Amino acid sequence: MSEGHWLTSRKIVERIVVEGDLILETPACFGSSEGDSLTDMPLALDPLEGRGLLTGTSLAGALRAYLRERELGYWRVGDSSALHNRLFGRQEDDEGEQSWVITYDALSHERPQVELRDGVAIDPKTRTAERKKKFDIELLEAGTCFPLRVELLISQDQDRNALLEGLAIALQGLENGEIALGARKRRGFGQCRVTRWRVTRYDLTTPAGLLAWLDQASTPQCGSRIADLLGVKAHLDKREAFTIEATFGLDGSLLIRSGQGEANAPDMVHLHSRRNGQLVPVLSGTSLAGALRARALRIAQTVGTPEKAKPLVNDLFGLRVQSAQDEPRASRLITTETEIGSPLNLVQTRVKIDRFTGGSFPTALFSEQPVWGKRDTSIYVRITIQQPTKAHIGLALLLLKDLWTGDLPLGGEISVGRGRLKGREATLTYKCPDTTRRWTIRQQDNGLVIEGDWNRLEEFVSAFIEEVR
Repeated sequence: MSEGHWLTSRKIVERIVVEGDLILETPACFGSSEGDSLTDMPLALDPLEGRGLLTGTSLAGALRAYLRERELGYWRVGDSSALHNRLFGRQEDDEGEQSWVITYDALSHERPQVELRDGVAIDPKTRTAERKKKFDIELLEAGTCFPLRVELLISQDQDRNALLEGLAIALQGLENGEIALGARKRRGFGQCRVTRWRVTRYDLTTPAGLLAWLDQASTPQCGSRIADLLGVKAHLDKREAFTIEATFGLDGSLLIRSGQGEANAPDMVHLHSRRNGQLVPVLSGTSLAGALRARALRIAQTVGTPEKAKPLVNDLFGLRVQSAQDEPRASRLITTETEIGSPLNLVQTRVKIDRFTGGSFPTALFSEQPVWGKRDTSIYVRITIQQPTKAHIGLALLLLKDLWTGDLPLGGEISVGRGRLKGREATLTYKCPDTTRRWTIRQQDNGLVIEGDWNRLEEFVSAFIEEVR
C-alpha cells in the first residue's frame, strides 16, 4: 500500500523571501463580492481597519500570466514542462503540482482615499449612452502603497537556477511597471511599480539557517534590480507587440465628465484624479478606448464589408457580451490613463436656446469646466497591441492618423468642437522576439517628418484593407 502524497516530504532545502513596496501609479479596483454596497463595483477593504486589500491570489495570477507571456508569447498556453507551470504549479483534472511560490495578502500602509468613477456603455451607431448601461466603480487612489511578500521554496529535487530565473522574470513585471492589477487593467487602471527590493535567503540544511527563518531575523539584501539580487540574468522574452507612444496638443477644450465634485463646483467638471496628493486632470483609458473602438468599426465598415469588419474589430478590442451565447474575450489593445500637462482651467457658462422663440430656455442655464489647451499643453497617449497581425497594425495607424489630424475627437460635447487633438510627435515600436523596428513621426510646419521605413507602414495599411475586403 503506497503512502499518500501528504506524507511525502517536499525536501525543502532553502527559502528565499522577497519583499518590496508596491505603489499604485494609477487608480486600481480590487473588487469585493459584497452584495449590500451602494456602488456597482465596490472595493475589497480589510473589515477590521478599513485598509486596502490586495489578495495573494490576484498577485500570483498576475505574476504567473506575465511569466507565461515572457516565456511563450501573448495568448499562448504551455504544457506541464513550461517554466510558469513548474514554478507556480498546475492543475490537470485530478493530477497537478503545488506551487513553489507563496504569495501573501497585502494590506495598504494606511487607510486609502477612495475615488468614485462613473462609467457608461456607448452605442457605436448613435454615439450616445445606452439605456440601463450606466455603472459606478470604487477605486484606490494613485499613490496607495502595499508591502509585498513573496516566498520561493527550493527543493533538492528541483532545478534551482530555473526557479530563480522564473521568479526574477515574474517580478521584473512589477519592477518595470509592465503588470497591472485589479479590474479593467487593460483600460489604464491598476498600473503599479516596485522600485526597491529586499531579498533574504534561509539555508534550511543548517540549524542556524532554520532558526533564522523561524525568527525572521536575517539582514536582507537591498537593491533596485531583482535579477541581480537573485543572481540570474532573466533575459527571456518572446512577446510580440506593437506600441504607439504619441504626444498631442489640445485644440480648444476637452471635457470628460466627472461624476463627483464639490458642492460649489460647476455643473460639469472634467475628470480629475489624485496624483502626489493633488487633483490633476487626466485622459482616462476607458474614454480613449471607447472612441478608438467606435472609429475603428466605422473605418473597417467603410473600407470593407460588415461581415469582415466586425470580427476584426472584436478580435482587436474584445467581444462585447450581449447574449448568453457570446463568449467573453479580452482586448488585444491596451490603453493607459495619463495626466494632461499644463492645462488651463476655465469655467464656461452656457444656456439652452428655445427653438420656437429663439430665446433662452427657462431653468436651462448651466456651467462647465473643461480643460483648455495652451501652447504648452500636452496629452500623452500610449496604445499597445498584443500579438498583432498586419491588419491590426494597419487599423491602428489609421486611428493614429485620425487622432493626429483632429478628425477623431475625445470626450463629450464633440459636436460643439471639444476634444480635438493636434499631433506633435509619435514613436511606433514593433517588437518581435528576434528584432525590434521603430518609426518616429514629427509634425514640422505643415508636413510630417517620418524616420524609418515608411513603406513598411504602407504595407500594414494595405494588409488591413485586404483583410476587410
